[in-house]
Formats: sequence, structure tokens, C-alpha cells
Amino acid sequence: MGRQKNHRNASVNQPNSLKNKRVLVTGGGGFLGWAVVRRLLKKGALVRSFSRRSYQLLAAAGVDQIQGDIGDPEAVAAACHGVDTVFHAAAKAGVWGRASDFHRTNVVGTRNVIAACKAASVEALVYTSSPSVVFDGKDMEGVDESVPYPDRYPAPYPQTKALAEREVVVAARTGLKTIVLRPHLIWGPGDNHLVPRIIGRARHLRRVGDGRNLVDTVYIDNAADAHVLAAEFLETRPALSGRIYFISQGEPMPLWEMINAILDAAGLPPVRKSISLRTAYRLGTVMEILYRFLRLENEPPMTRFVAKELALAHWFDIGAARRDLGYRPTVSTAEGLRRLAQWLD
Repeated sequence: MGRQKNHRNASVNQPNSLKNKRVLVTGGGGFLGWAVVRRLLKKGALVRSFSRRSYQLLAAAGVDQIQGDIGDPEAVAAACHGVDTVFHAAAKAGVWGRASDFHRTNVVGTRNVIAACKAASVEALVYTSSPSVVFDGKDMEGVDESVPYPDRYPAPYPQTKALAEREVVVAARTGLKTIVLRPHLIWGPGDNHLVPRIIGRARHLRRVGDGRNLVDTVYIDNAADAHVLAAEFLETRPALSGRIYFISQGEPMPLWEMINAILDAAGLPPVRKSISLRTAYRLGTVMEILYRFLRLENEPPMTRFVAKELALAHWFDIGAARRDLGYRPTVSTAEGLRRLAQWLD
């Protein structure tokens, strides 16, 4: 643990430029979106959410809600009207599904957000991307934002997120202030993706590889803090526009140690059985072919992308976020796991 480079810069002070700002969060009722909304409300921002449906928790918090499809340019334009800052967190995530569905939400949806921001003279756009956009199927250990995009992608999610990310960066060259964040494996109380997947498959989980592969994760509160910091620093340091930042706990640990810690928080036993990466990859290949041939929509038990994600190292240097945004993970992994256990209980 703790192999992350430590960049210290005491001169970076967090601004407070969101008070009374009119802010839109796409996917405001989602796991990350709701966490960002809570931070914005504490900052005194006037928050609006754009999602497919309405959420009682947003209504109870006094958040203005607009329902619509991110793939509908008119609906997105209406949501961005009269807004100062946009956080674009809505996305189609997952390791399986129709490529066209991922493209419509992640690529077309992001294009719609960019166009709406420009038309409405929005001041700043913070885009939620993913480190998977640079995953090349090999170990990634302490790499920074200079690592290039791979030539090919094993799944539509990282491919479409990479396409969308590039469009956000290009938009920064044409007048819209933007920052791209790449939070890695967000988890914590309220998680409706990573933690439920681990718990739901607890009985059938098998360690893939030797179990020593280090990975980054990020606790939900830290991920939300990074988003708010990005928006505030875009206001005070517009020269940061167009930049990309990895976001994590800054303390990589063995993946299977983290998985077992989440299982322990749920009162479940650790993963004890294992298979090799080669076996998992071959199984994923067969499963993908079979599911496509039979036109099954459910996610296969294993895919090639998942096999490599589970067996290889993927952790990142967050020095740029520390230096430019003053980002500091305020909730440690140990404290986050304690909060997760309390929530699951």
C-alpha cells in the first residue's frame, strides 16, 4: 500500500466561488451525482438535476429536477438554460451491452451537453470520465495523465467514454472552460454498482491471477470533493481548462484485499478459490461468443475485459490533482470501510 507519489503544495487554497451559482448536475440522482449535489448545496449553490426520472431524495433537498433523455438535444438544452456551471456525471456504465446504447448515452449525450453549454453561455463544464479510457490490457502502475489512449478497446464502455472525453478536451479549445476527471472505482454508502456486484456474486467469486495486483479506488465523498474543486478552480484558474486528472484514494492496495474488505463489511467470508488469468480470459472469450450468438442481454459471468481488470495492476499518479486542484482524499480507505459497514448493517 501507499506507493503513490506524494506531491505537496501548501500554496493551493480552495476557493469558494459556487455560492449562489446556478449549477446543473446530469445524473443528479445517481450515486456520484447525488454526492456532488450534496456538496454543492453545502456550498450554497442553486442546484438543478437532469435525469431520466425524478428522485424523492432530490425533491426533499429542494433540488430543481428536469426529466429527459441525455440523448435528446432539446431536453439537454432546456436543462442547461440559465445555468452557470455543469457537472456531467450521467453515463451508461457496465461491461456488457449493445454498443449503440453506450454510444448514444456516452458520446451523443456528451456532445449534446457541450452544444447546450455553448448555446447557453455556460461558464464551466466538469466531465466525469474513467481511467478505463487508457487501459491497454497491461499492468498500469503509477502512470500519469500523459499515458496515451490505446489503439483498441475490449468493451464499448471505455471506448465510448474515451470518445466523449476527447470531445470535452476539444471543447476547451473553442471557448468552453472544461476539466475532465477520471475517478477510479468509486465506492461507499449508497453505492448501487460496485459494492452490490461484489456482494451479489460473493458465493461464486474466484480470485483471478496471483492476487498481488495493486489497484486504486476512490471513496464517494472524495470523488465528490474532487468535482467541486474542479469547478471552483476553473473559476479562479481558467488556464486549467482542457486538463485531465486521475482521482483516487492515493493509496493503491491489492485488489483482492479490497474486495475481501468489502465482503467483510457486509459480514461475508473472503474469497478463497482462484483461477489463472489465462483461464479467466479464455472463459470470457467463450462466454462473449456464446452470449452474442444467443443474443442474451444479461451480463456474462466473465468477459475478457473483466478478466484483465481483476488480474492486472491499475493505479495512477494523482500528483496533478494534488498540485493543481488542491485535492486531498479526506476520508481514508479504512474510515470509508467503517462507514460502509455501518451503512450495510
